[in-house]
Amino acid sequence: MLYTVGDTHGNQFKWVEQIEPVLSPADIVLVCGDFGVGFWNGRYWSEETFYDFLSEQEYTVLFIDGNHENFDKLNSYPVEIWSGGKVHKIRNNNVIHLMRGEVYCIEGNTIFVMGGGYSIDKYRRTEGVSWWPQEMPSEEEYHNAIMNLEKVGNRVDYIITHTAPSETVYYLSTLRSLGIKNDVVQEQPLTSFLDEIQRKITYKHWYFGHFHVDLEVWRNQTAILSCVRELETGKIVRQWDSYEG
Repeated sequence: MLYTVGDTHGNQFKWVEQIEPVLSPADIVLVCGDFGVGFWNGRYWSEETFYDFLSEQEYTVLFIDGNHENFDKLNSYPVEIWSGGKVHKIRNNNVIHLMRGEVYCIEGNTIFVMGGGYSIDKYRRTEGVSWWPQEMPSEEEYHNAIMNLEKVGNRVDYIITHTAPSETVYYLSTLRSLGIKNDVVQEQPLTSFLDEIQRKITYKHWYFGHFHVDLEVWRNQTAILSCVRELETGKIVRQWDSYEG
């Protein structure tokens, strides 16, 4: 079974208490960014020990990057090809970073991914310690995405991103109770690019994280944070109170 979850932010308890109980051997779970590379040190396990723990499980963890990752560490892993696209293998064959702009064939589904986003809390972070400029995609990564989508005829089954198209961000901002801003100009190169993807690409469903809400939005798009969903049906199989402060 293929599942998708929202931002994990290196929270060991969220993983062990909420996400793992859903997973069975041979399942695949896909994290919509802010997996937390560089931030998994916890009260009981170091980050590397936690990765060792995941590597011993019979399920597979796939994740795209968000804006809260240690990109120096993430990009230090060698690039390999897996399921038709470029990846970083964090551990063995079951803890894998899906790289920006790639298209994968996973259990018969074509999945396009585009990580990245802007940290609105950048002012509280330190470059090279808790913030990295690589959080936003490069022109090369945008170009790579367009080329890979053209190779599959601009048609995929699923799209997984961290942030959302700018039109979707605007829609979310109109839902006043959510408190989502539509004026983060630093992120607009990415959200505008995703608008182009939305217009050009035929897809069944699109999942994204970043905004710390769980919501069926529009245009077959779903924001996800505090639940595990079946990728193909969108069904929520587990939900919990938010761990986010």
